[in-house]
Amino acid sequence: MLHAVTEVILADPSPQPGSGTVDGLVKGLAPDWGPFSQVGTTARTVIQAIMAAVILVLLGRALLGVIHLKVGNSQHDTVQVKQGQKELAGSLIAAFIVASIGTLFTIVYGMGI
Repeated sequence: MLHAVTEVILADPSPQPGSGTVDGLVKGLAPDWGPFSQVGTTARTVIQAIMAAVILVLLGRALLGVIHLKVGNSQHDTVQVKQGQKELAGSLIAAFIVASIGTLFTIVYGMGI
């Protein structure tokens, strides 16, 4: 049995990406866009621009949450402090999700195959 497995492994001459070079490592880390691999480069650029704009808006909301925290702490207003905490946490979590959405789609798509 072990001999048959060894023959199958040795019979598969599939080359390793980059053959151990740094170029192969860098290309191996690049996402393949999973379900979006069939869209053109223009569509990918549009998707990336939309994602960048959403991340900028969310980071702006996080900054607004920090301002609410500072003002609420200086005025001893617990309602404003809680609002700032919720806005800051929600914005940062949403920014993380949007930033990693390409990876998430690739993982979910890969699990479905």
